[in-house]
Amino acid sequence: MYYAHSSGTDKSSWQTLNEHLGAVSDIGAQYAEAFRGSQFALAAGVLHDLGKYSVEFQKRLEGSPIRVDHSSAGAKEAMRLYGPGVGKVLAYAISGHHRGIPDYGSAEDERSLAARLKSDPCDYSAFAGDGLQFPGRSAMKLPVRPLPGQPGFSVQFFIRMLYSCLVDADFLDTERAFDSDRAFARLTVYPSLHELEQRLTQHLEKLSATAPDTPVNRGRATILKACIEAAAQPPGFFSLTVPTGGGKTLSSLAFALRHAAAHGLRRVIYVIPFTSIIEQNAQVFREALGPEAVLEHHSNFEDPDEDSDDWTDQVARLYFATENWDAPLVVTTSVQFFESLFANRSSRCRKLHNIARSVIILDEAQMLPTHHLRPCLGTLRELTANYRSTEILCTATQPALEGLLPADTVIREIAPDPPRLYKEFRRVDATRLGSLGDAELADEILARPQALCIVNTRAHARELYRLISSEPGAFHLSACMCARHRSARLDSIRRALKDGAPCRVVSTQLIEAGVDVDFPAVYRASAGLDSIAQAAGRCNREGKLHRGQLFIFEAADHPPRGWFQRTASVSEMALRGSNDPLGLGTVKTYFEKLYDVESDQLDSFGIMRLSEAGRRDLDFQFETIASTFSVIDSALVPIVVPWDDEAHQLIHIAKYAPSRRVLRRLQPYVVQVYPNEFFALERNGSVESMGGAKGMVHVLKDMSCYTDMGLMLPEGMYAPTDGAWCI
Repeated sequence: MYYAHSSGTDKSSWQTLNEHLGAVSDIGAQYAEAFRGSQFALAAGVLHDLGKYSVEFQKRLEGSPIRVDHSSAGAKEAMRLYGPGVGKVLAYAISGHHRGIPDYGSAEDERSLAARLKSDPCDYSAFAGDGLQFPGRSAMKLPVRPLPGQPGFSVQFFIRMLYSCLVDADFLDTERAFDSDRAFARLTVYPSLHELEQRLTQHLEKLSATAPDTPVNRGRATILKACIEAAAQPPGFFSLTVPTGGGKTLSSLAFALRHAAAHGLRRVIYVIPFTSIIEQNAQVFREALGPEAVLEHHSNFEDPDEDSDDWTDQVARLYFATENWDAPLVVTTSVQFFESLFANRSSRCRKLHNIARSVIILDEAQMLPTHHLRPCLGTLRELTANYRSTEILCTATQPALEGLLPADTVIREIAPDPPRLYKEFRRVDATRLGSLGDAELADEILARPQALCIVNTRAHARELYRLISSEPGAFHLSACMCARHRSARLDSIRRALKDGAPCRVVSTQLIEAGVDVDFPAVYRASAGLDSIAQAAGRCNREGKLHRGQLFIFEAADHPPRGWFQRTASVSEMALRGSNDPLGLGTVKTYFEKLYDVESDQLDSFGIMRLSEAGRRDLDFQFETIASTFSVIDSALVPIVVPWDDEAHQLIHIAKYAPSRRVLRRLQPYVVQVYPNEFFALERNGSVESMGGAKGMVHVLKDMSCYTDMGLMLPEGMYAPTDGAWCI
């Protein structure tokens, strides 16, 4: 008898290897049916643990300390059974089901697939007498169509999807055998998409019944009607160009639920670029659909306490679903979504198969990471063409992506007459002020009882705030403040705005990230037109004024650098001959020129080139690509700020009993700094680093470094914020 897993010394409770291989192949095949890859998943499931048929591995289960490579055997057998094409596709997934999909690499690198295929694993020949069934060669035809311009990318993408099916099935079957409580919690039945559509319809009808008959509400009703009618169209690429205040959040969800139900799609995935608004959107969805239907998954998602009274079957089901996105509605971030699609480790890839046959709503689509734009579009092409998904580019400032996609790509607009909607929802007039020094800018801000000024760098925000801080109602916001601090500051700002009290805010661009504030006047330092349009969304947001005032200025004392300088220059080109900086035509021109100017930087790390480099021999670089693809600057160092009593308690726990749950709960107290800034704090003895198996935590020891403006570093140590994500 051969076993897959052990539990104690009584072998009657151990899981047999034959049972495990059969279950993993069956579960994986069910998952892969979504993209017609069942035969590949069957083969991968049967082969993945073949090395456990060795005497050495069975001794390990009995307590022997010997190390046994049990993954290479299945990879080698896949090559023998299916040859260098199909066999290698399977070998990547099988060899990486514990340590991650490897690069093909060279035989000298023991981590590479090349080395594993040349290795001499322990004798596993006993599998031949255990009655295992393998799909025949004739059944193993690649079920996806390699796309023009990215054939290697297509095959890599399929391997990741196959790997996802394998590792999720492997986890779930092992869980079923040894953690029955957790396995049972996953059995909770979700409401169907049809039922969710009915709930949303009822919710929208209630909102409509109580909404006053205003031009804005009539416009929102028109947009919602168009979304519902468009849902009958076949799956593919869509755009939803809706002005700020047009109700795109619920209207896009109405399209998605009806479209999914009409075309047999399995779930809706709502992708948001900012953690600052994901929680509020998730709450909107819960109110409309019920808490049991919405899975929220992002870096600030707080793990529930399994020992608390709040730990219900419903909470458990949703918590476990963060591992594989097995829920009807997933709300997540761009970072989580795209980095998972380029990952190679099981923890990140496990969910990928559940993206197939989904409706994917890309909120604020203009925020697709420019430095990875081509590979991100490559994934969207794959999901549409080979995995039967629908993508919706949802924004008020639609990026001009047509020129970056093949000529036969059709992006269907859902909104009725976007230019007319822009005019109907227009709430802001934009004025260009030219060049202003900080003293002049401070005078402009102080001349108004309520005003918001958005600048491009933390340093500029600090210096401008100092100039106005002695006057009533002065506020500062930047990413130098931890999220809890910013939330408290925003509450104060909203109260001042509501009460009509003085409220003069200086902020970096983080306030543009969907933060719900409403100023009569907004000043914006020159930047990309997409950022300027986001700034306009903080002005006259509720439509209380006939027109709010947006003032665009050039910061004479803080000229833009790097990314900000390049996008500001492109904005200037787009504005020539235009009398409306926010007009749809101007925005389209801006993106066309931006993608032309930045053409060489739309795949800054050469992901597409790496994907095609070894395609003829399927010599792919999964680990290299995974380590290279990062939506946010991965060089930044997180520092935890003990800002309140809860933070102090969590830091104490992290020091003596670290866990992933505790580290995740510390996220709202983190400030990200550049490495040279971190080293300056470290040299000064201002931070304490606590290490552990769960990861390194850096804690701010010297709270004199943390002021009303957040984390303050020694003068001269501020790094330039050259990047759209460094805010």
